[in-house]
Amino acid sequence: MNRTRITRSPGARRPVLLGAAVVLMAVTSASVAAAGDGPGPFGVTVQAAVNGRTARVGALFHGSAASGGTGGHFCTASVVHSAGRDLVVTAAHCLDGGGEISFAPGYRGGSAPYGFWDVQGVFLPEGWTDGKDGKDGQGSKVEDSDVAFAVLGTRDGKEVEDAVGGGNAFAAHQATGATAVTVTGYPSSLDTAVTCTDKPTAYSRTQQRIECPAFAGGTSGSPWVNGDGAVVGVIGGHEQGGDTDDISYSAVFGSEAANLYREAGRAG
Repeated sequence: MNRTRITRSPGARRPVLLGAAVVLMAVTSASVAAAGDGPGPFGVTVQAAVNGRTARVGALFHGSAASGGTGGHFCTASVVHSAGRDLVVTAAHCLDGGGEISFAPGYRGGSAPYGFWDVQGVFLPEGWTDGKDGKDGQGSKVEDSDVAFAVLGTRDGKEVEDAVGGGNAFAAHQATGATAVTVTGYPSSLDTAVTCTDKPTAYSRTQQRIECPAFAGGTSGSPWVNGDGAVVGVIGGHEQGGDTDDISYSAVFGSEAANLYREAGRAG
């Protein structure tokens, strides 16, 4: 596994959202979530409520915490529990460019209620870095390694988990579609998160997909949180998360993701 220092700003690759006010309430499935599977109905994207769960999801911004978000947000990340209490998970393609980056958990309406936090270290999978550099010699699909972790600096003497009330578990080796998941993210054209619950389905052995409308540019890295409060996917993977707003993808987390999580957690 590789820890890299940040040197320049990345850019999100998913499409730009148009007409958000029109599509946020669009229904893509008539199914209603069963008890214990999460809020129903499935496949409906709405503005995210303000609560303890959404406080752990935030926007990634170009620029340091001192810039106060003036560089604009471009991807989504979420707090996951670690011994250092300072770790977030997102997509690898959000963090492989470098540059100063900050994270604003619970960002809403142009306000950062928990402040901005500097990204101080980035962990990318070897499958991503070697595949992009052509080092593996096997032509491996880097999309299967599209997950990354970032270690955050402290703010006012606190770690990010102290500020937002903890972090979600990170879970690998989960069966796709075993339960519904809730996806929450920040389209670049909005300053408030959107959220949707549905059951993911397998796209391939190493990729999963979910049907939720209005997840456009900026939502790369959005966590897929299951009923146990564990992150089992992030928007990324196939086509860096998908080439339409209504269907999103994630790599299936296996041993590579689990090992990277442990490595990042030890370094925090």
